[in-house]
Amino acid sequence: MPTSLPLRLLQLLLGLFLYGFGAAVMIRAAIGVAPWDVLSQGIALQTPLSFGVATNVIGALVLLLWWPIRQKPGLGTVLKVLLIGPSAQFGLWLLPQVQGLAWQIPMFICGLLMVAVATGLYIGARFGPGPRDGLMTGLHARTGWPIWIVRSAIEGTVLLIGWWLGGNVGVGTLAFALLIGPLCGVTLPLFGIRKPSPAAATP
Repeated sequence: MPTSLPLRLLQLLLGLFLYGFGAAVMIRAAIGVAPWDVLSQGIALQTPLSFGVATNVIGALVLLLWWPIRQKPGLGTVLKVLLIGPSAQFGLWLLPQVQGLAWQIPMFICGLLMVAVATGLYIGARFGPGPRDGLMTGLHARTGWPIWIVRSAIEGTVLLIGWWLGGNVGVGTLAFALLIGPLCGVTLPLFGIRKPSPAAATP
């Protein structure tokens, strides 16, 4: 876990780039994407915006929702709004869409693992949560609802809207929903978020 500011910044930027690129890998696998990416896809299909720009716009709008719930963004929050979209668009430009499950499934798995590692990197850098994470924790703090209910309500809403707009909902969407939590449970301790040991917790 880096402690110097330059190394933490490098970890943050690497994590944000990898997050967007991993999203692009899953999109090119074409078997379903994460709920927020379904929304970005739907908006891109229904407007002149590219997927990357739609992702940035959604991030900025979500960040605006922090104001009424009194959340404070960090550097990582702002950079995630600015950088995820371009890195995803770069990945879409670079990567071809594959055909056949023998290619699609491994490609989706690679993208999912990239996003899990990226999440551990950018959160572990400790520059503040992403806009979607902050919205979730802020609503949890304001409403007192369990975090899983808040997250399910938010992601279920954006998934339905994105699907209605034409975003790609498939088995990959379900796999992402089921696996991203456990995978991040592995990557977060690797890159800076560790549970306190019993000895450390003892006063």
